[in-house]
Amino acid sequence: MKKILKKKIVVPVLAIVFLFVAVSFKSDFFEIAKQIEIFTTMFKQLNMNYVDETNPAELMDGAIKEMLNDLDPYTKFYNEQDVEAAKIRNAGEYSGIGASVRRSNKKITIIEPYKGYPADKAGLKAGDEILQIDDIVIANFKEDTGELLKGAANSTINIVYKRQGKEYKTQLTRSKIEVDAVPFFDMIDDKTGYIVLAKFNKKASAQTKEALEKLKEDGAERIVLDLRSNPGGLLRESIDIVNLFVPKGEVIVTTKSKVKKYNRTYKTRKKPIDTEIPLVVLVNGRSASASEIVSGALQDLDRAVVIGARSFGKGLVQQPKKLTYGTQLKVTISRYYTPSGRCIQALDYWNRDENGNAVRTNENDYTAFKTKKGRTVYDGGGINPDIEITSQKTSDFTRSLIGNLVVFNYATEFYNKNSFSDMNSFAFDDTNYNDFKLSVASAGLDFYETETEKALKKAMNTKEAKDFGQNVSREYDELLASIKQSKLDALDTYKDEILKELQSEILKRYFYREGLFEYQLTNDETIKKATETLANKSEYDKILN
Repeated sequence: MKKILKKKIVVPVLAIVFLFVAVSFKSDFFEIAKQIEIFTTMFKQLNMNYVDETNPAELMDGAIKEMLNDLDPYTKFYNEQDVEAAKIRNAGEYSGIGASVRRSNKKITIIEPYKGYPADKAGLKAGDEILQIDDIVIANFKEDTGELLKGAANSTINIVYKRQGKEYKTQLTRSKIEVDAVPFFDMIDDKTGYIVLAKFNKKASAQTKEALEKLKEDGAERIVLDLRSNPGGLLRESIDIVNLFVPKGEVIVTTKSKVKKYNRTYKTRKKPIDTEIPLVVLVNGRSASASEIVSGALQDLDRAVVIGARSFGKGLVQQPKKLTYGTQLKVTISRYYTPSGRCIQALDYWNRDENGNAVRTNENDYTAFKTKKGRTVYDGGGINPDIEITSQKTSDFTRSLIGNLVVFNYATEFYNKNSFSDMNSFAFDDTNYNDFKLSVASAGLDFYETETEKALKKAMNTKEAKDFGQNVSREYDELLASIKQSKLDALDTYKDEILKELQSEILKRYFYREGLFEYQLTNDETIKKATETLANKSEYDKILN
């Protein structure tokens, strides 16, 4: 038995060593082989001798994830289900119920049903909680509950869900779901076309091209390309989209790595559609990766005016590496650089602060670069717009309201209490916002813990703090109360950006995502500014020159 185990351990280690030696003679590969052998023998001893029964798969899964967490948020281990999910995201189609869902606290919450798809046809609404799928009670299901909603087209599932405290039953017939990269395009006015690019899947460049050509046929003499909240995707699609507006042979992005084969320069490869049409690109703090390649290249090439707020700053390149048993490692291999030489990456995960947090470059340390026509632009992570719109910024406070479903849950309450016959009658005024503030205040803001609160709580948990007596405890409580009030005050400080998020979330409940886009055409502050800038040729030219 021991010989067999030893053979199983030693053979993979030797194989790894031989592979590394074949690739390179770097001395650290011997250290890697040593550490693998140490870990393998430790893992065997742990599982054989630990006082209670262990689950080797769970232990290994935890070990892998903890190891990768020390690197960056994008280097991940994919099990077989994760690999399939990634293929679906890139392909732009899958079979399921046609709804965005959130899985947490042993429940599935419908975030957004897509118009005309099974979830919508069955009457499911945003905010509904799925309690049971066929015979499986979600609270008791330990595996990935999201997989239960997927399945072959035309197959049926029975669902029990909860809405406003009441339980309902319905049956859904799964269907093929098309995930459009361009979910909406239309004319803003008789000369200005508008394209929403929401994803960089395999359909992105083809659908953007189709939208551009159709808008030009409809009379568009200028274009607004909306990349706000686009998280990115396929690199090649981003290059082909820039190629619609710039000539063949232009450098769009460069990748730099410690591994020579990953040092690459990507250029446009095709004949463009229109290199002259005036262009504005919209970005915000949730525009990332491929969105930043597009906006950064068009800015550096002086081909478009960028409007909105500084983009996310995700400039790390990942590549999937196949592992055994159908698993993969998505590993960061290089960094992105725009045509001017700017690095898109905002956070430095290799040089962390004393608390272990990734470091962001100080604004005083930004480096200046030059665009094709000599304009000065700066690095610092993300793409900084040529025209900044304050309401497009997203503070940590607002992000916390969104991430903890505070905005989402209020939108659900609002929808259940109010009705609108059409978009023209839609209104969300100061009275409604005050109601939102009261709702947040009554629920508390414990989900949003400031760094000061964390430090105070940590300090007060020490033995020394407890020995100081009641006076220190009283001052501690007063400080926490003051911080709590400052968090409530933040609802006023960040009102503009929170109000924008509330309106968007509420509008989707009544008029779907298509209705939200239509509403924004004439009501969105950033689109209005883009339209004004394009209509004023002298202002547009002045920015780009």
